[in-house]
Amino acid sequence: MTPRPLDRRGFLKQGILGVSIAGTFPAFLAKTAAWAQGSAAGDDRVLVVLQLSGGNDGLSTLVPYSDPAYGRARSTIRVDEGAVLKIDDRVGLHPNLKEFKGLFDEGSMAIVQGVSYPNPSRSHFESMDVWHAADRSGPRRGSGWLGRAIDSTCGNATTPLSAVNLGGSVPLALQGERTKPVAFQNPGSYQWRGGRGEREAFARLNALPAEMEPEMKGPGAVRPLDFLRRVASDASASSEAIRKATQAYAPKAPYPPGNRLAEDLRLVAAMIAAGLPTRVYYASLGGFDTHANQRGTHDNLMRVFSTGVAAFLKDLAAQGLAGRVLVLAFSEFGRRVKENASRGTDHGVAAPMFLFGDGVLGGIHGKHPSLTELDSGDLVMTTDFRRVYATVLDGWLGAPSEKVLGERFEPLPLLGAKEKVRAF
Repeated sequence: MTPRPLDRRGFLKQGILGVSIAGTFPAFLAKTAAWAQGSAAGDDRVLVVLQLSGGNDGLSTLVPYSDPAYGRARSTIRVDEGAVLKIDDRVGLHPNLKEFKGLFDEGSMAIVQGVSYPNPSRSHFESMDVWHAADRSGPRRGSGWLGRAIDSTCGNATTPLSAVNLGGSVPLALQGERTKPVAFQNPGSYQWRGGRGEREAFARLNALPAEMEPEMKGPGAVRPLDFLRRVASDASASSEAIRKATQAYAPKAPYPPGNRLAEDLRLVAAMIAAGLPTRVYYASLGGFDTHANQRGTHDNLMRVFSTGVAAFLKDLAAQGLAGRVLVLAFSEFGRRVKENASRGTDHGVAAPMFLFGDGVLGGIHGKHPSLTELDSGDLVMTTDFRRVYATVLDGWLGAPSEKVLGERFEPLPLLGAKEKVRAF
């Protein structure tokens, strides 16, 4: 029997792909076919962004133990001076950040104090949108800072694997005009899900003569069926590359069991070691909205954060990959200075950001906010987060920060002396 012709509508109705077309769209409009060409200048630097969701309490992370105002504001949830991992005679790290203290001492950890943005929002969603878009207008910008960075450097050579999120959906930060990255929680779930009928439909689609496709005119015109072929081909290839990378990976350093952040970072290490063309990886650790009984929850999160990142960096070093990777960690806002009646803290403003890796200029950067000169009970910002972004864009990713951020922000001395930065 001769197979019946398959049109575009019929193809879509059969559900040919088990992954989002939106997640692979830009690669098929690209005029280059090779994934590796996503790195036009051959740079293999990788940025790993960690989102601490919920509003991390910066004063219980980087503890101002020597300030008497700290103890007065936090009678039950304060970290006692004797337990603090002291960095200098003013501040120290939470006692469960032992691994971070080691990284700090060896110069592989940079702490930026008092980070926020002008006219801050205390809404989780609005503030996170501002951080993702790197713009006070938030999602109205329509794209994120990392998506625009990839757009500005890769041009039409973006691929589905230019950016990867370890999660169920793509965060605004990774979305660009052309960049539509991959998102998955389990590598095994990012794959072809069609049955026999769908496979037959795909085979008929690929066998369809070109003259049967409608003529498309105009600059950049793409035949509909050609577009669909590319969707299927690229989605299949990218999912296969991810599965192969993660299934075959043998880490060279142990990851702490039962640590959800470590599990995600192990996958990231596998993909980096496999040589995937990904320049930005994104992962999240939730649970930081500690309005009540904060101490136990936050203590555990500090342990998860520190042991997960340290295991990842140790694995990369053993693989000979440490010099390629920069880790950036942030939260949408800090917490208020004074604890509340529920032994927790409410939404605040300024908090520290963290950078890790061989490429950082380790130490404490920026001014710690005053605990007595407050704005409605909140710490006053001393560093705009977009200065940190500008530093990473210009100094690590080789992307033009002024173009990506929409205005000029003075970089900070967060990165060590390196060879000349090249674009993606």
